[in-house]
Amino acid sequence: MLRVLTSTLRFPRPWKPLETRGCSSNPGAAGREIQVCALAGPNQGIAEILMNRPSARNALGNVFVSQLLEALAELREDRQVRVLIFRSGVKGVFCAGADLKEREQMSEAEVGLFVQRLRGLMTEIASSAVMGLIETTRGLLPGAGGTQRLPRCLGVALAKELIFTGRRLSGAQAQALGLVNHAVAQNEEGNAAYHRARALAQEILPQAPIAVRLSKVAIDRGIEVDIASGMAIEGICYAQNIPTRDRLEGMAAFREKRLPRFVGE
Repeated sequence: MLRVLTSTLRFPRPWKPLETRGCSSNPGAAGREIQVCALAGPNQGIAEILMNRPSARNALGNVFVSQLLEALAELREDRQVRVLIFRSGVKGVFCAGADLKEREQMSEAEVGLFVQRLRGLMTEIASSAVMGLIETTRGLLPGAGGTQRLPRCLGVALAKELIFTGRRLSGAQAQALGLVNHAVAQNEEGNAAYHRARALAQEILPQAPIAVRLSKVAIDRGIEVDIASGMAIEGICYAQNIPTRDRLEGMAAFREKRLPRFVGE
């Protein structure tokens, strides 16, 4: 089992630089439903995925899902990205869920294939080595993995109640249940959740990037197995961190009582 885990927990190589999209330097990206922007200056290391499909309230259609999968694959290979924020370019809306109007035009075979792609999308977001911050959702759509993820998050009984009733929750209710970590009062610009996500990203940004990535892998993989297997996963992840320059830099900074200068190696 340890041999299998060692291979599955290794980060992909080689790394490739991010192809920046959606920024003012690339006006041709304005028409895309999914835009990617790497921030600069004090926010360097933060990347944003902007969902911009106002005609359908950011509903998950074929083009939307394809472009999002493409963006995630690109970001997965970029070692310069330390924190990823999902945000909406449509005021008052994050994501309306599956595009039912588009699905109505599909054949039964096409529906099956599309739902499979949605499951893959949610898994890609959840399993990405990049730390993700999603403003108002955790990808808990029934049919796209929600029947499996929601019980693990809330417990079986409550998950059944929410899925069977299709109940809508306020931000405060979602926070009380543990579906989201933070609920904030909306501001006049309609982007209060984004600003909270940016503040949290700023807390994560100075931390050792390899340790953050490996911590996410250890948590995500470990939560699905028994405690002994989880400890083995943690040990494998920590072993990958031991030979890195970042670990040595962190120890040196602690010893010298200074801020560390992590390079992601």
